[in-house]
Amino acid sequence: MKKILFTGGGSAGHVIPNIALIEQILSAGDADVCYMGTGGIEKTLIAEWKIPYHQIECPKLIRGGGREALKKNLHIPAEFARAKKQALEGLRAFQPNVVFSKGGYVALPVVFAAKKLGIPCFAHESDYSVGLANRLSARKCLSVFTSFPETAARVKNGKYSGAPLRRSVLSATKAEARKKFGIPFHEKVVLIFGGGSGSEAINQAVRKHLKTLTERYVVLHVCGKGNLQRCNVKNYRQFEFISDMGMAYACADLIVSRAGSGTVFEILALKKPSILIPLEGQTRGDQKENAAYFSEKGLCVTLPQAQLEKLPETIADAIENKPLLQRLKDSGYNQGNEIILRELRKFLQ
Repeated sequence: MKKILFTGGGSAGHVIPNIALIEQILSAGDADVCYMGTGGIEKTLIAEWKIPYHQIECPKLIRGGGREALKKNLHIPAEFARAKKQALEGLRAFQPNVVFSKGGYVALPVVFAAKKLGIPCFAHESDYSVGLANRLSARKCLSVFTSFPETAARVKNGKYSGAPLRRSVLSATKAEARKKFGIPFHEKVVLIFGGGSGSEAINQAVRKHLKTLTERYVVLHVCGKGNLQRCNVKNYRQFEFISDMGMAYACADLIVSRAGSGTVFEILALKKPSILIPLEGQTRGDQKENAAYFSEKGLCVTLPQAQLEKLPETIADAIENKPLLQRLKDSGYNQGNEIILRELRKFLQ
C-alpha cells in the first residue's frame, strides 16, 4: 500500500491538524501512515494512533534571550545537518510516496531531506502570518496550504485550503456531552483552557475568580498536566487534560482559550462564542494576529492577558451577546481536510 509521512511538532498546534488528516486516512484505509518528529509533544499525541514513528533531534531557534541565546543559536547549522541526516535515514526506511508537513522546527529537516530524495512535499500554515519553518521550506514544497485566505498570497506556492479539523471534534452533540459530564441541560457552561500544557496566568485568574464564576456557571477548567489543585467547589470541574475535546466543546455555551489557529477554527466551525486570550512574549506574535483578525470581524471577544482581572465581566458580556451569536451563525470558513487529502491522494494512485 502507498504511504504518507506526516511531520510537525513543538506544540500541539502543529500536531492536532495532522491528526485530523490521519484519522480520516486511517478510516478510509487507502494509505499507510507514518510520522516523523522529536521526542516531544508530537510523540505523545501520535502514540495513541499506533502508527510507525521515527524520532529525530532538531535544533530550535531561540528568539531573544541575549548572549546565551545567541551562543545556542550558533550551533544550529551543525545540529540541523545532523537532524537532516536522521530524517534521511527515516525516509529511506519508510519510503513514503508523499510528505505532509504541519510546520514547527521539527518539520524543516524532514522537508529538506525529502526534497533531496525526490519525495513530493506539501505543507500547511495555520496562522495568519507564515511561520519560520514554512517560510524556509516553501520552495521545497509543491504547495503550502493555508487556513486564512489572505495568507496564501504571502508564501511561495501558497494555496488556500482552510484548516484541517478533526471529525471527532465536530461530531459530538450537546445532549450526549451534558450526559457525559453529568451537567443538567439548562445550566450555562464555560469551558476554559490554556493550550496543550495549560497556562499559569489563565489558571490563576480562574481560581482567583472561582466563587464569582461558579455562582453563575458550571466551569470546566482544563489546567494542564501537573496543575490540578485541591478544590471542592460546586459547579467547578478541573482536568489536567481532556482527550475528547469534541465532548467538551459540545458541552460549552462559551469557550475561553488561547488563540492558536487550530483551536480558533474548531471553535468557529462549532459556532461557539469565545473569549480569546493570546499568548504574549513567547512567540512571534501569531496568536495576537489570529485573535485580532477574528475580533475585527466580530466573531470573538479578545481579552489581553494583562487584563485577566476582567475575566468575570468579560464572560458575562460574551455569553449573552446575541449579535455575536448571530455573526457566528452566519460565518463560514473552509474545512481544509478534503482539499488537502485530494492533493495527497494524487500520489497514492
